[in-house]
Amino acid sequence: MNASSSWRTALRGPRLWAVVALAVAALILAAWWLRPVSPDHQTVEVRRGDIEASVNALGTVQPQMAVDVGAQVSGQIRKLLVEPGDRVEKGQLLAEIDPSIPLATVEAGRAQLAGLRAQLAEQQAQHELAARQYARQRQMEREGSTRTEDVQVAEAAVKTASARVANLRAQIEQTASRLRGDEAQLGFTRIYAPIAGTVVSVDAKLGQTLNATYQTPTVLRIADLARMTVSTEVSEADIHRVKPGMSARFTTLGNERRSWSGTVRQVLPAPPRPTGEAASGSGGGSGGKVVLYTVLFDVANDVNALMPEMTAQVRFTTASAKGVLVAPLSALTENAAQADRYTARLLVDGEVVERTVRGGARDRMSVQILGGLKAGDRLIVEDEAGS
Repeated sequence: MNASSSWRTALRGPRLWAVVALAVAALILAAWWLRPVSPDHQTVEVRRGDIEASVNALGTVQPQMAVDVGAQVSGQIRKLLVEPGDRVEKGQLLAEIDPSIPLATVEAGRAQLAGLRAQLAEQQAQHELAARQYARQRQMEREGSTRTEDVQVAEAAVKTASARVANLRAQIEQTASRLRGDEAQLGFTRIYAPIAGTVVSVDAKLGQTLNATYQTPTVLRIADLARMTVSTEVSEADIHRVKPGMSARFTTLGNERRSWSGTVRQVLPAPPRPTGEAASGSGGGSGGKVVLYTVLFDVANDVNALMPEMTAQVRFTTASAKGVLVAPLSALTENAAQADRYTARLLVDGEVVERTVRGGARDRMSVQILGGLKAGDRLIVEDEAGS
């Protein structure tokens, strides 16, 4: 009994391993027969869709019209009638400068002018008297009752009186001209709004003394916020694609859900010169930095959501097409000789065929197909060899 059990136990081990080996072999064989067969080529279908070519850039929002209002006379600010954010109309009084000195100058000029006019009236009377005396001497000369010397004296008196009248008239004209300038200076002590708009900044304070001798000090800044201009910097690699009349759309930082649109008004022909750069400096010495060109377009600000100095994330639409044939650029090879030509590899009835394709508008991922392909064509993207 014990011997038979030991013999069966000895045979059970080899049989068990044989069964396990056969099972593993069957699984491997089944896995090989049922393996997924990968295609020889990975393809993508030419389809219809929309495409939009664009250039992205950053810009700054500025009022289309803004004026720095300055003081043209020196003196202390006696009244400051507006604050930042106030809406003002054209011609509205904004501030007053102490008019004491300009007023005194005007009053002195007016007094001097009055004195000169009184002198002129006196000299005109003297001229009339001299003219009458001269006429009387001429009459007496014809009658032979006066000397020639007396006639000559009377004639000289007329000429002298006439010269004095002319001199006084010249002095009056000069004084009146100077007085008009002094009166204008007196008028400059009252500062009025040159345009309608919003006061965006006030640079002076009540009681501050302004010195306008060498330059005009800025008192405040007024801007018309109903119309804004976006000044955008576009790199030299993309500037040739941006043209006047092209559509532009932008969002502002923190408000990406809302966008504004406009039309390119101007592409400035030269990049902005860095502040402090010598006038004789050339643009070629950029030291490897990217050259940026300024592109301007205007946009309405009806609800005052745009504010000066906001950062704009701009997208210029350089070309767009809807419902056209579209193919991925990854499936095409660009032709170096012709910018709008590509080479495509197609899978036709299991064979690889090369075609020359004419492209149109393109973005970073796709290109519009204008010729050489039709909807449903299968383009080879990558084959098993990685080609």
